[in-house]
Amino acid sequence: MTKISVPYPLIVGGHVCLDIIPAVQGRGFQMVPGKLVDVGQAVLATGGAVANTGLALHRIGIPVQLMGKIGNDILGEAILSIFRKEHADLGNGMIIAEDESTSYSIVISPPDTDRMFLHCTGANDTFNSEDVKTSTLASAGLFHFGYPPLMRQMYQNDGAETIRLMRKAKNAGVTTSLDLAKPDPDSTAGQLDWNPILKKVLPYVDLFFPSIEEILFMLRRDQYEAMLEQHGSDRLIEQVDGDLLRDLSSELVQMGAAVVVLKLGEHGLYMRTTADEARLSQTGKYAPLNKDKWANRELYIPCFQVGVAGTTGAGDCTIAGFLAGFAQRLSPEEVLIGAVGIGACNVEQPDATSGILPWEAVQERISVGWLQYVPKPYLSEFKPIPNPNVMVYQRPRD
Repeated sequence: MTKISVPYPLIVGGHVCLDIIPAVQGRGFQMVPGKLVDVGQAVLATGGAVANTGLALHRIGIPVQLMGKIGNDILGEAILSIFRKEHADLGNGMIIAEDESTSYSIVISPPDTDRMFLHCTGANDTFNSEDVKTSTLASAGLFHFGYPPLMRQMYQNDGAETIRLMRKAKNAGVTTSLDLAKPDPDSTAGQLDWNPILKKVLPYVDLFFPSIEEILFMLRRDQYEAMLEQHGSDRLIEQVDGDLLRDLSSELVQMGAAVVVLKLGEHGLYMRTTADEARLSQTGKYAPLNKDKWANRELYIPCFQVGVAGTTGAGDCTIAGFLAGFAQRLSPEEVLIGAVGIGACNVEQPDATSGILPWEAVQERISVGWLQYVPKPYLSEFKPIPNPNVMVYQRPRD
């Protein structure tokens, strides 16, 4: 695999687990006490931000170090084996906790029935800022951290460990990046007030990647629940308009993030950047070389048209595409195009990363005319930027 030439490697840290997926055949599947249920061969796959975003970056061709926490057990060995099949060195940065268990999920997916999950959080719950060494950060160019709402020590005490970790990374001089996950509303993390947590952590976050559903849940819980009750989870995203995107992203930029990217699922990506060029200059080793191109931008890009085989890890892989373009110091438009291109490759396969192609192959596919979906009417205030191959839309700068 051809590696992209970038000055510094990237680190992807955070949540990691092993998915155990038995093949369930036939309709009418039921779990009955005392009954032996015949199933097929099980598939073992890695999950979580470390696996999805990290392996996608590796497949794209970006030098990456994976930094999740696992136990010294057979499930941890399985995760390391999967990583090392991709590359012999990919598992070297993993944190192995001697007296802890590895996180795993048993995914039961009968035909024509919603999937069921049996999940053990394992060592993810003890991950904390001390697990990431300053010396390790110093050798990297970018530190991406994923899913703190699913990692107990990272959200306890009003997110103190997440704040401490991102501050440590920022002080080490790397570009910092943060991805969220929506917790169970009834869980401890789901009952937290995330607004003050984000206010404290976002000054140390250069690139922020929440989904629209996650950030609505965390910043505007009442509005989120009202939309969910009225439209249902499947159609909630269709109710999001340009004004809501601007309001939410403006709030997040005011909290301190330099670049906010809201994941809109099958509707694409929306990006809002700070107007403060000084803040852009403080985005670490991969700070944009041309601040004027990045300052005060509001861009939207629809997804490319593909046959969808599965959406597992689609957001994580889209983030990987964004980070890959950002590390190459591309323009905002080129970064967004690369992000949705990588995300489109992801959904063409049922698993998280096997569909990811090298950066050059994705760019070639884009260059020959890859059809995109039509933007939603509520984004009419966004005007197309002239481009021979891909449509990117912008709202005029204030």
